[in-house]
Amino acid sequence: MPQDDFEQIDLNTFFDSQDANPVRDEKAEMLTTRQKDLIQEVMPQIKAVDPEKAQNFQERLEALEALAQAVAKFPSLLERHELIGGTRTPTSLIDSLIDHQDAGDATLQLPSKAMLGKGLLVAKMHTFSSFAKYTHHIAELKKYSKAFDTETVSSMYSLLIEDVYLNLIRDTTQPMEYRREWALSLLLLWEHWNDQGSAQVAPVLESVWMARRRLAPAFGTMMGTSELLLISMQMDDQWIAFIKQKLGEPGVSQAMEEFLFGISFEQINTLRTILKEKGIPAIGRDEVSKFLGEHVKSDAGLDYRDFYAKYTVRRDNARSRTRLKLNGPHKTLEDYFIQFVTEQNKEKQNNDTFAKSK
Repeated sequence: MPQDDFEQIDLNTFFDSQDANPVRDEKAEMLTTRQKDLIQEVMPQIKAVDPEKAQNFQERLEALEALAQAVAKFPSLLERHELIGGTRTPTSLIDSLIDHQDAGDATLQLPSKAMLGKGLLVAKMHTFSSFAKYTHHIAELKKYSKAFDTETVSSMYSLLIEDVYLNLIRDTTQPMEYRREWALSLLLLWEHWNDQGSAQVAPVLESVWMARRRLAPAFGTMMGTSELLLISMQMDDQWIAFIKQKLGEPGVSQAMEEFLFGISFEQINTLRTILKEKGIPAIGRDEVSKFLGEHVKSDAGLDYRDFYAKYTVRRDNARSRTRLKLNGPHKTLEDYFIQFVTEQNKEKQNNDTFAKSK
């Protein structure tokens, strides 16, 4: 998955600036350069094939543009502002994210711009998905379907990674420097709905998901080495390092099982017990519901919404175990992987700093 075309920002140019009203862009950019090029190329062709559908798409894009301009009118999260409630800076926002650790949904604790931007992201995601479905069924336009699918999935990962940052920031067992780094990454994500973290992690997570879809694991031995090897052989060096260094930790291996098999830690243990008692070595995905006595969707769908829905089930289960102090993974596989990437990046920075000082 290619990286989005956003200009790099020097954080030192705006953090806690003394200027309460810094110069801002007059026009918000809803689309990346790549997305603009894709839209500009395909729209005339849609118009030639189906003028009415082209008009529908044009109206949707104009609605998105209006929403983007409305979001842009809210104060930047990366600048100092004198607001009704007092002075707000990026540092104070980071402090707020760190300090508000109450149980429950944090929606009302989050900045308005973050929430509105999230709505814009979802609307854009659905729009690109509509382009993907439409072009897929038109012979002359089918070549564009994959590109629109890629942009849709890319937006979905931004949504997922926002969730992971919030999870990790809440984890008081993590070093404070990491939690503040995740909070800063979250501000950058909210400002642009893209960041370097998502660009680095999203392609790996997508590859893992696609590999998981191709697996037909035998439920019984569970977490069979063959399934894990099939996934790992197709990954990059960072994923392989993650497997080698972290899979021995109970939480990581349990989260991996949930990801691979599409059922909860509790259901995995129940299934293990049932199969052991019945002397059955292994079963297929289509038999899981029958043995558990409840409908279980353990297969992996193609739709980006399916990926996100499966993630949120694992996330909610992990949060419940943490709150109730129950056994099982207290984080998702995505949480553990992004935490690992942060640790690796920090170690590399420290090594580079040490090398320069010698």
